[in-house]
Amino acid sequence: MSVPPPVSGQASTPPGNIVRRKIPRATESLPIVGLGTWQAFDIAEGTHAMREASKALKTFVRAGGALIDSSPMYGSAETVAGDIAEALGIHAKLFVATKVWTSGQDAGVRQMESSFKKLRIRQPGSLDLMQVHNLLDTAAHLATLRAWKREGRVRYLGVTHYNASAHQMLARVLEAESVDFLQVNYSLAEPEADRRLLDIASATGTAVIVNRPFAEGAMFGRVKSKPLPSFAADIGCTSWAQLFLKWICGHPAVTCAIPGTRNAKHVADNLGAAVGLLPDAGLRKRIKEAFDA
Repeated sequence: MSVPPPVSGQASTPPGNIVRRKIPRATESLPIVGLGTWQAFDIAEGTHAMREASKALKTFVRAGGALIDSSPMYGSAETVAGDIAEALGIHAKLFVATKVWTSGQDAGVRQMESSFKKLRIRQPGSLDLMQVHNLLDTAAHLATLRAWKREGRVRYLGVTHYNASAHQMLARVLEAESVDFLQVNYSLAEPEADRRLLDIASATGTAVIVNRPFAEGAMFGRVKSKPLPSFAADIGCTSWAQLFLKWICGHPAVTCAIPGTRNAKHVADNLGAAVGLLPDAGLRKRIKEAFDA
C-alpha cells in the first residue's frame, strides 16, 4: 500500500535527513528523537558501562540527535552526561535538559546550581531547558526559573511527570502558567495523554517531550513473537522500536521522544525513527491495531 501524506502540521523529510519539530514558542527546532538518561547513565566512572555510554552519546550526535534529558533524581546521570560531553567536545551540538527535584525555593536554587556544575554548563553559558520534576513545589521553582530565563541562565523552562494520574494536574499548570515545555509519558501502552493533555499543550503553544516511549521496555515483550507489519516499510521502519517511536511522533503536538539507553546500537536504531515519513492518523490507527492484536 502507499502511505497517505501526513496530516496538516506533521513533519516529513526525504530519507537520510532527520525530521525536526519546531519549538512552538521559539524559532528553533529539535530532532524528533532524543536520548533519556534515567538508569542508563547512572553508572560509575572508569567502567565498561561508562565506555558504553560514551559510545552511545557519540553515536547519538553523529546520527543527528540533540536533546539529552537528565535529572538529579537519576543518580550519577548528570555527571556522567556532562563528563562525556566534555570529553567528546560535543556540548555545542547538544540540547541539554535537566530538572529540579526538591522542595523549597532555596533548596531548588542549590540543586540547580549543582546540576550546572555536573553537566559542565559554565557561566556565562546557559542551560537549554530546566524542568520542574514531577510537579514538586512547582510554583517556587517556576518563580526562580522565570528570573533565570530573563537573566539568560536558562533558555526554556518546563514541567514533567511520568504517570497518567498526574495528567490533570499538568493540564492545570499548562492552562495557568506560561511554560515552554511539557514532559509526559505517552506511548501505545500508555496513551492517556492523548485524551486531553496533548490538545492543551498544542492550544497553549507548549512543546512536548515524551518520556517512557517503550513503557520501560514492557512493550517489546508484547510484540516479541509478532512479525513487524508489512506496512512498516512504507514509512521506513525496520524495527518495532522505530514503529513505536513513529507512532508517538506522528502526533502533531509531540516535539521529541526520549528513549533511554546507553547501547549505541539501540541509539542508532531509535534515531532511525527520525528519518522519513511520519504516519498520518489512519496509519497510526493501524499501528495500534497491530500492537494490540
